Amino acid sequence: MALVEGCKHALEISVPAEDVAAETERAVAAIQKKARLPGFRPGKAPASLVRKHFESDIRQEVLDALIPKHFRAAFEREGLEVVSRPNISDVHLHGGEHFHFKAEFEVAPRFDLGEYRGIEVPYEDPVVTDEDVERGVERLRDENATFVNIDPRPLEDGDYAVVTLESLAGIEGPPVKQDEVTLHIGGDDTVAAFSDNLRGASPGDEREFDVTYPEDYAQSRLAGKTIRFHAVVKGIRRKELPEANDEFAKDVGDYKTLDELREFLRKSLTAEGTFRAHEAAKGKIIEKLVSEHEFPLPDTYIDRQIQSRLEEQLAALARQNIDVSKLNLDWEKLRETHKERAVREVKASLLLEKIAEREAIAAMKDEVDRELERIAKQRREPVAATRMRFEKDGTLGRIASHIQTEKTLNFLFEHATKVAGAEGA
Repeated sequence: MALVEGCKHALEISVPAEDVAAETERAVAAIQKKARLPGFRPGKAPASLVRKHFESDIRQEVLDALIPKHFRAAFEREGLEVVSRPNISDVHLHGGEHFHFKAEFEVAPRFDLGEYRGIEVPYEDPVVTDEDVERGVERLRDENATFVNIDPRPLEDGDYAVVTLESLAGIEGPPVKQDEVTLHIGGDDTVAAFSDNLRGASPGDEREFDVTYPEDYAQSRLAGKTIRFHAVVKGIRRKELPEANDEFAKDVGDYKTLDELREFLRKSLTAEGTFRAHEAAKGKIIEKLVSEHEFPLPDTYIDRQIQSRLEEQLAALARQNIDVSKLNLDWEKLRETHKERAVREVKASLLLEKIAEREAIAAMKDEVDRELERIAKQRREPVAATRMRFEKDGTLGRIASHIQTEKTLNFLFEHATKVAGAEGA
């Protein structure tokens, strides 16, 4: 056996001549049964003629039978965990001789775990202030606001303009067309170009203008694009917020008083803050684990992770009704863009798997069942049907793996050394 580089290995494999002869006889007999040669009924042609007329077919059958069998025996003998399809070369197959070939492949990495308990991470329990609670009340007031039409006049900051929009240029595919969109003039959530070009317009006015969207705009189809729009102002609205009182609390939920609503918000904000703080700390733990463990990774693992990330990206575009086939995507550039992150993700996954194995952390059947039931309920289908499909397509295994990963991260967080106001040395 030879270690080529990192996780790449190579084996020179020799097959005894008697094994080659036996496999050749088997291949000849198999082909002889279905061979059609002039002057002979199907399956009755002599073996000598079959050997002559079907030499390449016999050779291929012998290779197809011997290579997997002896390759598998060789890597099992060497105790290797092969993770890629072998690349077969230097094939020497001649009658009456030993059969030789070379197999190059990748194996799962072997590495020693460093210390993973007591990792120092920055962490502080979240503190929810009265101001945070009042902001929560204001958000609820805003969410339950009503919009009232007001008499026509020139638009000014603070107004809500009811507008018909249609893109004229600057975007691939179908145009952006909205018959009635509400834009908050001067609002933080409104792209500034809309406010700048509609300010002063009155109902019935039409405007044409360019809008340049930020590079990080939520809709990837529009991000970074400069699009020319035709807009027609249809009306003006004013937002009216409900008064914050006990009646408001009853309207937004099962709360008897405004103070009861505030107490719910405090608990909810504390739970959300705790979750975010835990996730941030777990992220830091993973970063430290990855940076403190150096070992080679199989290209097969990295390529698979890059492919998974690209598929997620394409699925997100499809959900926005974007025809990916019409996009001029540079796949090699996309792969290279995702490579560094994919390497970190693969390494983190391998480390978490090894920690889970050492600490005997696994997904329990009832945990998998609960998640399965949750998904089935969400999709409004029988649990048995969901289970059958998930078993078939491998989703059930991925659910169990995800549960194991989360339990391992929780274990690491519980055993970490939390340092307030520090980045963790």
